[in-house]
Amino acid sequence: MALVTPLSADHDLETKKLAEFFNETLGFCPNSVLTMQRRPAISKAFINLNKAVMANEGRVTSALKRMIAWVSSNSTGCRYCQAHAIRAAERYGAEQEQLDNIWEYRTHAAFSDAERAALDFSLAASILPNAVNADIKKRLYDHWDEGEIVEMLGVISLFGYLNRWNDSMGTTMEESAIESGDQYLGKHGFEVGKHDGLQY
Repeated sequence: MALVTPLSADHDLETKKLAEFFNETLGFCPNSVLTMQRRPAISKAFINLNKAVMANEGRVTSALKRMIAWVSSNSTGCRYCQAHAIRAAERYGAEQEQLDNIWEYRTHAAFSDAERAALDFSLAASILPNAVNADIKKRLYDHWDEGEIVEMLGVISLFGYLNRWNDSMGTTMEESAIESGDQYLGKHGFEVGKHDGLQY
């Protein structure tokens, strides 16, 4: 069972309306948001930040943003966010070959040099100590403009929040997210872990 129990989707009607965003991205309202709404100002601010971060204003596609989120979540070990990110990448049109080989993005032919630069940035920005350096900057600037780099770091930072939130909460993983995690990440040992709703 999670550290804090999610509330009904009907608990806060403003949150419920804003959370319709997740019906497109995931196909359901995540339990993390249902928990945040115990303080509705947090759930509403989070959803609005999520919508702003995931808006496409440059060449960083919705699918790439979700793969950036996956790399960030993988580096921190948050299984909940890994499953959500890979599910959303699929729903936003990531190529099947990329979904099947996300673990090998650095060497697999399904990924372009621009995507590799973005995903390496995600990894470097997500680990401690932070590993963003001159080489990462050069590779980013070889492929992306400053606005696009800001979009990427918005995703990385948003998932930094989510990784802390969901791993600390032990947020119960939804059945659809488990299916996506098993499908695309299972061959590398994906497990629900503390997000099975039984621990704590």
